[in-house]
Amino acid sequence: MLVVFVGCVIFLFLIDQVYEIIRMVERIALNANVNLIYVETILKIIGIAYIAEFGAQITKDAGQGAIASKIELGGKILILTMAIPILTVIIETVLEMIPGT
Repeated sequence: MLVVFVGCVIFLFLIDQVYEIIRMVERIALNANVNLIYVETILKIIGIAYIAEFGAQITKDAGQGAIASKIELGGKILILTMAIPILTVIIETVLEMIPGT
């Protein structure tokens, strides 16, 4: 329980910095005329990665390595699922650049 509590306290101390980073990325995306849907999706993917890693580390600390592996796998599957629309747009863009297709 102490590990979970300390991890949450550290996250709460860093939440202002995380908010500023998110706002900065959104401003850069607006200046670059990038669709905010893609930026939001990437930020969600990053959040899933951090949460999955945090959960896996907590379960490893509790001596449950098998559960930690399942948490990591679940996080990877969620990330892949959320990345499919972005990958589709990238592939379509590359195909449009290739002459004769």
